[in-house]
Amino acid sequence: MRKRTGPRPAKRHKRLNRSPLTTALLAVILAGLGMFMALPLLYAVVSAFKPLEEFFLFPPRFMVINPTLENFTQMSQLISNLWISFDRYLFNTVMVSVVSTVTYILIASLAAYPLAKHRFAGRRAIRSIITTALMFTAAVTGVVQYVILAFIGLIDTYGALILPSLANTMGVFLCMQNLETIPGEMLESGRMDGAGEYRIWWSLVMPNIKPVLATMVIFQFQSVWNITAGNVVYSEALKPLPTAMTQITTAGISRAGVGSAVAMLLMIPPILLFILAQRKVMETMVNSGIKG
Repeated sequence: MRKRTGPRPAKRHKRLNRSPLTTALLAVILAGLGMFMALPLLYAVVSAFKPLEEFFLFPPRFMVINPTLENFTQMSQLISNLWISFDRYLFNTVMVSVVSTVTYILIASLAAYPLAKHRFAGRRAIRSIITTALMFTAAVTGVVQYVILAFIGLIDTYGALILPSLANTMGVFLCMQNLETIPGEMLESGRMDGAGEYRIWWSLVMPNIKPVLATMVIFQFQSVWNITAGNVVYSEALKPLPTAMTQITTAGISRAGVGSAVAMLLMIPPILLFILAQRKVMETMVNSGIKG
């Protein structure tokens, strides 16, 4: 059989069956929606540079009139007067966020693999429980979580911050949905080569669900980064950064500007993480059948 040596034909792209006017109208609508969704972030940034008197103008102003760095200066002074050093609070938040995110990814992917690619008794019931658990928020399960943490002796420890964050079944659900797209023949070829189930999970499954893993990193990191957990951690040396930031802004309206500066700083890491992995998030939503 002769090998083709000529240039490859150009790949044809399907044309959308809609008029240029419809395309322009959709672009305008989507741009408007994007700007509307960006307004809260823009307002948070603008408010961080507002002097205190501009918070109480009537009618209220969206943009800052006389920008200032006084809010950040006051925040720095308040942080320097904290009972525990700022570095300790930052370490607690970073450590808990990283440990929780890595552990969450490993547990969710390990649980989703047999649920998606193996047949065993009770499989459908477990999948139904995982899907049903998505409807419950942290406010519903908060009391139960506290009772469990108290029973196993994790109150006022790092475990009280990490363990509840692992109880979210969204990661298992996303992994199961994406694992359905992996052909069984590929996994079977690994078994024929002598690979065990853990080796298949690590070498075949994990590389093929990178988009969903990136999505889980974003969701989990953002959730844990913003955790306060003041009801399960009482020692000041164990409290995360958001708790310390909340404490320095609890002096009423006189700290409104400082509170805005704190909010802006706390939202920077999750936003940067999302920007870096946003394409993976969209790919995950498509493969999972989740419509935006």
